[in-house]
Amino acid sequence: MGLLSGYLAFKILSFSKTVEVPDLRGKTLFEANDLLSKKGLNLKVEGEDFDSTVVQGRIMRQDVPPASKVKEQRGIKVFLSKGPRVWSLPDLTGQTIEEAELAVNSLGLSIQKIIRTHSSTVAKDVIIAQRPLPDEPLEGNASAPSQEIPGQHPGFSIVVSSGPYDIIYVCPDFLGKSRDEVVNIAEKLNLSIDFTGSGEKVRSQKPRPNSLIKSGETLHIYLEGG
Repeated sequence: MGLLSGYLAFKILSFSKTVEVPDLRGKTLFEANDLLSKKGLNLKVEGEDFDSTVVQGRIMRQDVPPASKVKEQRGIKVFLSKGPRVWSLPDLTGQTIEEAELAVNSLGLSIQKIIRTHSSTVAKDVIIAQRPLPDEPLEGNASAPSQEIPGQHPGFSIVVSSGPYDIIYVCPDFLGKSRDEVVNIAEKLNLSIDFTGSGEKVRSQKPRPNSLIKSGETLHIYLEGG
């Protein structure tokens, strides 16, 4: 009798009806359960995760792909959406790029775009502005935005100073001028000076007179007696 019962159970199972798994993505639990019940299948909620493309509380994915063929009474596992993940960004203005990257990376984010512009008031490589603004909600998925994948993470950009525009001068002729005259002219042109020698008059210079120089460059002045 035991062998007979086992054989009959095997035959009943082997004749279980095969059904097609419906597409549950984007459905509520009520809707999904209704669809599965009509197919003789069971609903199993496995967990939830962030997803900016699926409304919170609806199904974002299922373990058995839609249109797959399975036996009746099988449980179909689903994951629910928690909606988009929301970050609140700190104020990064006045920080260097390196400092900002450390702050942003600690939140599981990364800077997507760096826009550079010249500024006469903000030092080179220092952040002038950011988008989104500080404390403005930034939405995205749970995964860190290390690559630009549409719909996978929020965009975040910063505006960084390239320093002031270069100011070009024609190098003055300092030959024969006094040390004090050189200092006075260099200050007006925002030039540094490297003096060589102990005399008071200029005997040679580098760069040469009438060559092009940039504001902030160093003049090498050789004095008589040097």
